[in-house]
Amino acid sequence: MANKNLNAAKVAKKDEFYTQFEDIERELQHYWQHFRGKTVLCNCDDPYESNFFKYFASRFNQLGLKKLICTCYNGSPIQGTQFSLFPELNPEEPPRIAHKLVITEVKDMNGDGAVDMTDVEILIRNDKNVLTQLQTGDFRSPECIDLLREADIVVTNPPFSLFREYVAQLMEYEKKFLIIGHQNAITYKEIFPLIKDNKIWLGYGFKGAAAHFVSPYEDIATAGDHRKGMIRVSGVNWFTNLDHNKRHELLDLVCRYSPEEYPHYDNYDAINVDKTSDIPCNYAGVMGVPITFLDKYNPEQFEILGIDRYIEDNPVPGKRFTINNKEIYARILIRNKHPQQI
Repeated sequence: MANKNLNAAKVAKKDEFYTQFEDIERELQHYWQHFRGKTVLCNCDDPYESNFFKYFASRFNQLGLKKLICTCYNGSPIQGTQFSLFPELNPEEPPRIAHKLVITEVKDMNGDGAVDMTDVEILIRNDKNVLTQLQTGDFRSPECIDLLREADIVVTNPPFSLFREYVAQLMEYEKKFLIIGHQNAITYKEIFPLIKDNKIWLGYGFKGAAAHFVSPYEDIATAGDHRKGMIRVSGVNWFTNLDHNKRHELLDLVCRYSPEEYPHYDNYDAINVDKTSDIPCNYAGVMGVPITFLDKYNPEQFEILGIDRYIEDNPVPGKRFTINNKEIYARILIRNKHPQQI
């Protein structure tokens, strides 16, 4: 299955999962107000092959961007498959050279009355100051950290295997961001405290919490909606610290608490809620909910207290909660800030 491919990629440190333009467009439409006058960095993206670059370059003027910076690392397996940036070096086999592309304006280069990727391509080919080489292109390198310092907002699909390190860097340099990560990242001990403290939250998300990525690796997915040449990965999310309207939507609670329907955990003083839609409207105590709850989380409506394995007063630290001695899936502990009167 697709997730088996993802796990294998993480073990092998193969992190080339390229996001579709339509998925980027669908998510970014909710954040336009954040970008005017800003410098955007896509630091895990080939400056031409990446759809993140294509999105921001083609909408540079609509968004009112100040600057767009994209970087590619040495050895990228997808580099040059659509448009060779260095044809003079080896036209037969595009070189895997780290480089950056910096755009400060996009004009109608071909005079057709519109600004699109054709104009961007002309710009790249004719302005030698736009495209320059980097030493490695690794987001952790000094040259890329200098670019990070310059940026206002970072938008990309970072390597899943380096997600912890990538987010830590963004937090260290206090950057705004919108990035893609796997749902499992919610439970990481380095990530969950940031979610709990409302320093990171989820974006609008992918349809059905699944996405198809272009990838150079073999795909043996058997999903019903499998697409040729792509890998389907379930449980992927957008992670961000940019505010958006969905984050402030109230979750409509229609269920009411009863001891029979909401059992207590054997090893923690909280009730279990199997589905976000089953959260009782009139319970004032601590509740354990699935991690998918975060897709509906409104910080004005709920307080996040912890997660099972990392909760400070968990009698068996690192262990999940049990019901009738049976371990259940990961649970986030929450409290309703405004419960209805019983």
